[in-house]
Amino acid sequence: MAGARQAAGLGAQGPDGHGFEPKMLQFGGQGFRAGLVPCNRTDVYWFFTWSPSPTPDGKDDAEQNPAEMKQFVLAKLRSIKAPADVLGAVERSEMNDVLVAPLRYRPPLSLLFASICKGNVCVAGDALHPTTLDLAQGACVALEDAVVLARCLGDAIVGKERESVEAALRRYAGIRRWRSAQVIAASYMVGLVQQSDHAVVRFARDRLLFGMLAKGLLIMPDYDCGTL
Repeated sequence: MAGARQAAGLGAQGPDGHGFEPKMLQFGGQGFRAGLVPCNRTDVYWFFTWSPSPTPDGKDDAEQNPAEMKQFVLAKLRSIKAPADVLGAVERSEMNDVLVAPLRYRPPLSLLFASICKGNVCVAGDALHPTTLDLAQGACVALEDAVVLARCLGDAIVGKERESVEAALRRYAGIRRWRSAQVIAASYMVGLVQQSDHAVVRFARDRLLFGMLAKGLLIMPDYDCGTL
């Protein structure tokens, strides 16, 4: 997953609609992952995540232009015999709608020991826990930060046991540190297992871990950060 890239696009399907059910489709396992999500009746969003390798000319294969990137994605999808309607959605994407970006995350161990607050200043959201996209929890965890931060500051200002803002932020940091590290680690591992092309990992994923991965996708968002 380190150094991974993601290409994404929007496939416009025309006035007759795309025909996809309102469900997310996901494919992968040969060193990449891909997915498709209907946005409305006519448009679908697709993504393709892979770890780039040097090309014969010494360049990163992520340096291709949008047209070449679209063909690269189509070739990979054809290699796993993706459904024709999925291929069609990618083919109908306008070239200037295809974007490529690096995926970055914060190592969980660094988060456990790093400074989250100093004086009357703290970090929250992506500044606190940048994570890969595999659990789709980035914005959700940022909202958790907001609830916990507001509650800690509220207790400090109007609570029965008054404390300084600095002390309230230290309490917020202690609450969010472990949760943030857990989400980052779980997201990274889910993506690593889904994308791996290693024979042993592929066998374990397809035969043994499928249910555990699905359960993990449901457990991590099921978190109660308390009331505001």
